[in-house]
Amino acid sequence: MNRTPTGSLENFRATLGDAEPPAGFSAPLAALWHLEKGEWDAAHALVQDDEGRAGAWVHAHVHRIEGDLWNARYWYGRAGRAPGEGDLAVERAAILSALLRD
Repeated sequence: MNRTPTGSLENFRATLGDAEPPAGFSAPLAALWHLEKGEWDAAHALVQDDEGRAGAWVHAHVHRIEGDLWNARYWYGRAGRAPGEGDLAVERAAILSALLRD
């Protein structure tokens, strides 16, 4: 089933059983979808060339997961965001909430 969430984390997470992210997702949202499923490579591929601030923010998070903090700081700067700290799942939920509102 391919559902597009209506702006809530619960609706987003309800799509995680699907084989692919919903068709209406932006690259950053699709990357977060892949991260929630543990698919780092797929997530990175989606945001690697994304020129927008949302893509840079998710790209920073991807590199933080990888442990490449220097690269993550660069991408946080491109996104206009302070470098992420603390729990990765909490940060990812905050990014998701912000992107689902937009």
